[in-house]
Amino acid sequence: MTIINPDRSEIKEILANNKRIAVVGLSNNPERTSYMVSEAMQKAGYEIIPVNPVIDEVLGVKAVATLKDIKGQVDIVNVFRRSEFLPEVAKEAVEIGANVFWAQLGVENEEAYDYLKQHGMTIVMDRCIKVEHALTK
Repeated sequence: MTIINPDRSEIKEILANNKRIAVVGLSNNPERTSYMVSEAMQKAGYEIIPVNPVIDEVLGVKAVATLKDIKGQVDIVNVFRRSEFLPEVAKEAVEIGANVFWAQLGVENEEAYDYLKQHGMTIVMDRCIKVEHALTK
């Protein structure tokens, strides 16, 4: 697989300059990783937008069904879905003009990576945004 992530200094810059995060697959269950990670990022000062068609709200924010339902610019699309769903999410991320596509730890997909690269998007795969945020402080 030819997935190359930005180095630590680039990741630090990404997290410093991109504060609006759409979280695809965010669960309203506090036991789920997506919830814990998003809550930590929200507490760190990031705006979290839940993207999940089966929940109404999470972390005090109304959920939207798709990335296209978000008003305004999305800085980071943070994906908590299985790897096989990444190409579909990548297409939506490109359509809405997001700055960064971030797939959580254990999630990567070469087809999605290649598509995002072709569209000039910054890509991070198989990394936890919360861990990276902690490491770049």
